[in-house]
Amino acid sequence: MKTKIILFALSLYTSAYFAQKLKGSDTVLPLAQKEAESYMKSNKNAKVTVTGGGSGVGLAALVDGTTEIGMSSRKMKMTEKIKLSDAGKACKETIIAYDALAVVVNPSNKVAQLTKDQIEGIFTGKLKNWKDVGGDDLQIVVYSRESSSGTYEFFKEHVMNNKNYASSVLSMPATGSIIQSISQTKGAIGYVGLAYVEKDVKAIKVSFDKGKTFVGPSLATALDKTYPIIRPLYYYYLTTFEKAVKPFVDYCLSAEGQKIVEQVGYVPLGK
Repeated sequence: MKTKIILFALSLYTSAYFAQKLKGSDTVLPLAQKEAESYMKSNKNAKVTVTGGGSGVGLAALVDGTTEIGMSSRKMKMTEKIKLSDAGKACKETIIAYDALAVVVNPSNKVAQLTKDQIEGIFTGKLKNWKDVGGDDLQIVVYSRESSSGTYEFFKEHVMNNKNYASSVLSMPATGSIIQSISQTKGAIGYVGLAYVEKDVKAIKVSFDKGKTFVGPSLATALDKTYPIIRPLYYYYLTTFEKAVKPFVDYCLSAEGQKIVEQVGYVPLGK
């Protein structure tokens, strides 16, 4: 009798009634929320909850078993893979969309474009005043995500050539906090996922060819690959949960799910 009860409980656990939790990347958060809402409308028995906190937080939750899907804006680190292996767990990686990472400033800032070297100089603390890059005589106030953020790590690796952020950089717990701070601070600069770009901040054009061409972030420039700061967005899930989470993951990869990617402001797969 006890065995039958356990088997029945396991069947419920892996059925459509399984309450799935997604946790991690703030960049992925708005996309996952919209996809979860849409998925639950057409799958009445499903319950999908989504919370942010950063890629590192989501992947740590995957390791300790407190989430079914870890959302990430970076690839899983070797140290995280080792922790999974040590725990006797295996996971799968799925790219669910692409993002154009935008460098944003206060709308009142007259600077409209920056080279990669200038951006690096600002975030490493070498450039401290907007007049150094053609702007007003105004102190540069730099905002960044916390070190647990995948966006923080991606920006450091791909834009700053793995150089350290300046000690004066203000770390923010969420992307929304960066948007709010930059909208209220004239000399501010930061970086956010494309879906977060709104009228309260101004996305600037960037050049990765030493000032020959400057391109702004948009769906169009991401699709034609002229914008230089593009990255994949990931779902990670344990193979032991695959049967339970795959219907939702497959929905996110479907034509309907990829339409939501574009609606939210990210770049669909296969375009």
